[in-house]
Amino acid sequence: MARQFFGTDGIRGRVNQKPMTVETALRLSIAAARTFSPDGGRDVIIGRDTRRSGEMIEAAIVAGLSSMGLTPVCVGVVPTPAVALLTRETGAAFGVMVTASHNKFQDNGLKLFSPEGVKFTDEIEEQLETAMFDAFEGGYAAPTDVTKPRQMEEGVRRYVERCLEAVEPEAGFSKLNVVLDCANGAAYRAGPDALRKLGCKVTVMGVSPDGVNINAGVGSTDTKALTKAVLDNKADIGIAFDGDADRLIVIDELGEELDGDQLMALIATELFHTERLKGGGMVATVMSNMGLAEYLKGLGLILARTKVGDRYVGEHMRAHGFNLGGEQSGHIILSDVSTTGDGLLAALQVLKVLARTGKKASVVGRVFEPAPQELVNIRYAGTNPLETERVKSAIARAEAEMGEKGRLVVRKSGTEPLIRVMAEALEEAMMKRALEDVVEAVEAEA
Repeated sequence: MARQFFGTDGIRGRVNQKPMTVETALRLSIAAARTFSPDGGRDVIIGRDTRRSGEMIEAAIVAGLSSMGLTPVCVGVVPTPAVALLTRETGAAFGVMVTASHNKFQDNGLKLFSPEGVKFTDEIEEQLETAMFDAFEGGYAAPTDVTKPRQMEEGVRRYVERCLEAVEPEAGFSKLNVVLDCANGAAYRAGPDALRKLGCKVTVMGVSPDGVNINAGVGSTDTKALTKAVLDNKADIGIAFDGDADRLIVIDELGEELDGDQLMALIATELFHTERLKGGGMVATVMSNMGLAEYLKGLGLILARTKVGDRYVGEHMRAHGFNLGGEQSGHIILSDVSTTGDGLLAALQVLKVLARTGKKASVVGRVFEPAPQELVNIRYAGTNPLETERVKSAIARAEAEMGEKGRLVVRKSGTEPLIRVMAEALEEAMMKRALEDVVEAVEAEA
């Protein structure tokens, strides 16, 4: 059955349009309650980011859970990884984060976490989809078992403490001049608090959320203002989170961007040389650069690849004993501490290397030479262009031309009506030819 609610990363869409409606949130909360705690009597952790519709969606979730005899525990505005952590630490039935991540305020979404603090598998999401259709047909809690929501005021503090525990106290943090961009999103309190407790000199931006300015000219998807602030402040490093702070982008002291691949290579090197890297390598998606794989191979390490989505990275890490994985977009999972992508935790690992070595971010952050790579996003309406013969033929021709000297990844976004075309090759001209041919075909059919 084709999915009507869940995409690559939970449920996401334009607010008050299917699937992202109050009705969807209500159906989901009731279906999840029946699926994971049919007898009621347990807590459910609920967090949200700063967008205007967050409290509306949260209210629907609270109503559904209360009607089923589960106690909604509202932690307010917190990063997504904080919901995963608090769900795991409190023994909750499950956790819900109300967020549309890097999308603008007009969108919202729902991310769910198991009692272990991990994102649900495809199989569980399909089970929930089925249960959502019948959510209003089943029984509810007896009047005496209907619950009232509870507030958890210490959620941000507990999350920050766990992140800081992962960074051994060492001299040097107080010498770091950091510009921190919190995207007017979920980390607007947690991020500055953590860095100040480390002793860093911190210049903050994107910490004045008003419900509509999340990811607007700030954050990991728009780093122009951060880059300017780094250069103007002569900072050692700039760090940008996205709206729910489960990923980051770094700007070095020269104003150049370091993507998730370079950051993962940096962290992998640090863990490897301190004998803390598990699994014989790390996990990334098909979007990560060929240069990362070649670099790891030179250290005798492997790069295991999964399809796009940090939950697939996490699943592979748990199944095969890795403790580092992530995505080129900046979702980085450090599973010795966290169970999902965690922008703050990853940022602390990068700052730790700067503090320990005293080297510039432009030096430690240029770990490998990336293969020429380019990504193009193409918006479409109606029929999926990838199902047309013209696009299929263009993809086949491009792959045949590149052979083992390049890679092509063409996929439909799970969160937006976009076709993402990524090409990379050892030779830039080859990459450009493959990309142009496929993009031209997709645009013609879009």
